[in-house]
Amino acid sequence: MSLRNVGLVYRKELLESLRDRRTLMSTILIPLLLFPVLAVGIGYMGAELIGQASREPSTIMVLGGADSPEVVQGLGEVKNLRIVPTVPDYVNLISNKKVRAVVDIPPGFQAAIARGERTAVKIYIFSGDLKSSFGAARIEKFFSEYRDTTVRRSLTAEKLPESLMKPFDIKQENVVSDEKVAAETFGGLIPYLVILMCMTGAMYPAMDLTAGEKERGTMETILSSPISRTHLVLGKFLLVLTASLATAALSVISMGASFWGLQHGPALEAAQSGDSTFVQLHIGLGAVLSVFVMALPVAVLFSAVLMTIALFAKTYKEAQSYLTPMTFVVIIPAVAAMLPGIELTPKLAIIPILNVSLLCKELVAGTYHWTFIILIFLSTCFYAAAALFIAVKMFQRESVLFRS
Repeated sequence: MSLRNVGLVYRKELLESLRDRRTLMSTILIPLLLFPVLAVGIGYMGAELIGQASREPSTIMVLGGADSPEVVQGLGEVKNLRIVPTVPDYVNLISNKKVRAVVDIPPGFQAAIARGERTAVKIYIFSGDLKSSFGAARIEKFFSEYRDTTVRRSLTAEKLPESLMKPFDIKQENVVSDEKVAAETFGGLIPYLVILMCMTGAMYPAMDLTAGEKERGTMETILSSPISRTHLVLGKFLLVLTASLATAALSVISMGASFWGLQHGPALEAAQSGDSTFVQLHIGLGAVLSVFVMALPVAVLFSAVLMTIALFAKTYKEAQSYLTPMTFVVIIPAVAAMLPGIELTPKLAIIPILNVSLLCKELVAGTYHWTFIILIFLSTCFYAAAALFIAVKMFQRESVLFRS
């Protein structure tokens, strides 16, 4: 094999790619802006939306309660609760977010409580709606306090200690570092984005160096040069791999800088001084480098597979239609790694993309399972080598290169 010939093809393709705006945007601009926008923009937006929902009064409706005036009056005096007139079609009002919650007070509720009888209050909500949850929480808090007050009165009347209400406490105490807690919650998002950026960075160069060459009519000129097909495909492959790795590297750098800014910049002060909950994700240099190393064979896999698929297309537009489904093939296992309860196992360690996503999630949390690391790295390298072998074989088939 002539490394000089491979280098000539690589240098030629690199110069042409640097003149392509689409490649530069997908390789440089998008990865540099993606993580700051997600980490800062969406973080602030989410915190602001939660804060606004917590401060906004909840519009509620009360069903029944005519024979429980003390309860209804107490509900009306709760801060950030606004009672609207009762109508029969309250379900549609909740569904259309006109009313955030509806509390159903059973007949004789207040009298039943006074007699010591057991009864139940129902709260109708829009499950999944943030503002509806806040309204229900305020109603539930009121009835919890009302229940405690009623029990306290009964104990006082019987000259019994109030400790009988709660003879013991149950407390949960976190023994894991804040970094690991945040990584367990949001760590799956990082490998997902890095893997997606690897594929995005490789997609446009792969299409341009195969289907684009066919469409421009330059594929025949390149094939007629005194360079073997193997050297030609390896030179093109190295260019696609360079774009993929550059995108991944810039994504990791942007990710590290974004989280560092959240830990030390004005965002931290704003989060600590505000009323909203702001979860910080600490990620160290070792975790950043580990994620990048695990992304290397994934980038090789994407580069070879995308080149092979795009080679079957006759035009750039046709190549886009072929490669678009690949996005879903990548997204599904990457998103699966973000689902709660899915943990790294020997069987999952050999599934492409999913294994790297699960492992990177562990690396972000600072957990290093060396057995899994070696197994996943070697298996991914094997898949990448197989994909590259197929790409070389496809470049040697005239029926693929000049498909009509």
